[in-house]
Amino acid sequence: MEPPGQAGRAISPRPGYGPPPVRRPVRPARLSRARLAVLDVLASQSEPCTVASVATALDQHTNTVREHLEGLVEAGLATSENAPAHGRGRPARLYSPATESPTTAGAAEYAGLASALAAQIARSSADPVGDALAAGRAWGADLVEGQEPPSGEPPTGGPSSGERGHGPCGEGADGAARQAPAAPPGGEYDGVPGPDHVARAARHEVVSLLDRLGFAPRADDDAASVALTRCPLLEAAYRNPEVVCAVHLGLAQGALERLGAPREGTSLLPFAEPGACRLHLRPQPEPRRDKAS
Repeated sequence: MEPPGQAGRAISPRPGYGPPPVRRPVRPARLSRARLAVLDVLASQSEPCTVASVATALDQHTNTVREHLEGLVEAGLATSENAPAHGRGRPARLYSPATESPTTAGAAEYAGLASALAAQIARSSADPVGDALAAGRAWGADLVEGQEPPSGEPPTGGPSSGERGHGPCGEGADGAARQAPAAPPGGEYDGVPGPDHVARAARHEVVSLLDRLGFAPRADDDAASVALTRCPLLEAAYRNPEVVCAVHLGLAQGALERLGAPREGTSLLPFAEPGACRLHLRPQPEPRRDKAS
């Protein structure tokens, strides 16, 4: 069983697509100031660095920087690889900081348990995707249990306005999000009948929930299309993408339904774009087809 909205799309993680691991280099107490500065440059970049680029950033000689970089690699604090060859000559060496799992120490046990459960569902269930979807719906409904259905006013200051809640590293670099405009009391919003006001507010609540769970969502003003720039179970998603991603889709569906919004037409596109998965919290409009002249 495919999750609704997947349209038979096979889940196959591609390098560079989907949420990235969080760069959190270890900082041992005995690391020299000069070597720590090199490590900071690596951690601040979204792409692997050459010796020359790090030397330029620190205004140091390339030989000195190369020595520090190799020392970081030997200490397990950085990794290195050859850049793609272009023409003659030896390809440049690229350096990146060694990364940790995005889970905190307190969440590590949860991540391990969830990963084990996902693997068990994948092995033993006759319908692993369907069972994962149902489990996610129950989880999402439970997380918003007791919460009053939204009145139609979207939450303010959350991560879901204008896809601005988190910067490239999910750190909220763009500052406070703008408040989404509210619908006139008893009227319409952009021509949409009144019942959709509640659904719209429910979508904002779901985006806030996803933010609390560590997905670092970036949503449009209507909270209809959401980029999930982090994944609390990224390693498990690589191993069992159909199961883990179905749980996350079910999570959003269950929360929406409990908050009084329809779940029909929601979809999750795992590893859909560089740096994020794409979650749609309402049906997507059909593409326009020009009539043949």
